[in-house]
Amino acid sequence: MSLFTKTAAAAALAMTAFAGAAQGEYPEKPVEFVVPWPPGDLEDVLTRMIAEDFSAAYDVPTAVVNKPGGGGGPFPGAIEVANAPADGYTVGSFIIAIPVVGPQIGIPELNPDPFVPLGNFLTYPFVIATSGDAPYTSMEELAAHAQDNEVVLGHFGAPLVPTQVTFGLAKTLGFAYASDAAFDALDCNTLASGDVDVINTTLQLILPCLDDVNVLASIGSERIALTPDTPTVAELAPDLDVALWNGLFVHKDTPQDVQDKIIAVAEKTMMSERAQKLAAETGALVYWQPAADVVTQIEQDIATMGRIGTMLAE
Repeated sequence: MSLFTKTAAAAALAMTAFAGAAQGEYPEKPVEFVVPWPPGDLEDVLTRMIAEDFSAAYDVPTAVVNKPGGGGGPFPGAIEVANAPADGYTVGSFIIAIPVVGPQIGIPELNPDPFVPLGNFLTYPFVIATSGDAPYTSMEELAAHAQDNEVVLGHFGAPLVPTQVTFGLAKTLGFAYASDAAFDALDCNTLASGDVDVINTTLQLILPCLDDVNVLASIGSERIALTPDTPTVAELAPDLDVALWNGLFVHKDTPQDVQDKIIAVAEKTMMSERAQKLAAETGALVYWQPAADVVTQIEQDIATMGRIGTMLAE
């Protein structure tokens, strides 16, 4: 080997070592968890628990940043995560719609799917609800009422999974909502304002007024512990059986060792007493579903939503 070659090789090694030292070991700066919804719902509360535990485990600052998208639902927030560097310093806390619906609706940043799952940690207690003084107390009564009356639906976004399921259930029962509108938050005030007649939302957001509303159905295959007498959509229409989950996602180019460090904290957080206490109080399912299982779950959900889309197009 020539002197020049040896010198060049030594310089390259030195630069590699310097780069490694300069880059440091993850994490060495603040980590941001992006929740594409307003504060207060279950995914927000649980993501804040993860962020707190991550900060304690690795001695770095963390922040949960809420980026609601208005009529765009969670997609504007997901785009911001997609456009961030693939270094683990921006983590998305995403609902089922991001990987299942996002690549299908013409958003360039989300097609092809730029994310990989770290794991799912939440299945929402998602419900279809109306005010306590509404002239119907079940989905069947709502269907009969809608034959001669206009019924307005409030939702988080028309393309989103719970909204599509809600539309599908209406079609199965022989009616359609007269109109619908997207909201960033669907809570007690939404129904009290009279802006809509029916909402699909998480039970967490209407817990403060649960005694004053009628829960007509829950979305998923399992009845919610806090509303045990309310049928599931899957009971009323088996073809509409979709669980509404939330998980952590990062850009697909994020190094595996970085992913593993986030996963280690998040899994421990979900098994913690405070996370399980929240589950008991709200009717949510709180757990840790590994990344490989989430990939399979997404494939199944894409197939199910395809069937629902076909049904609604008929």
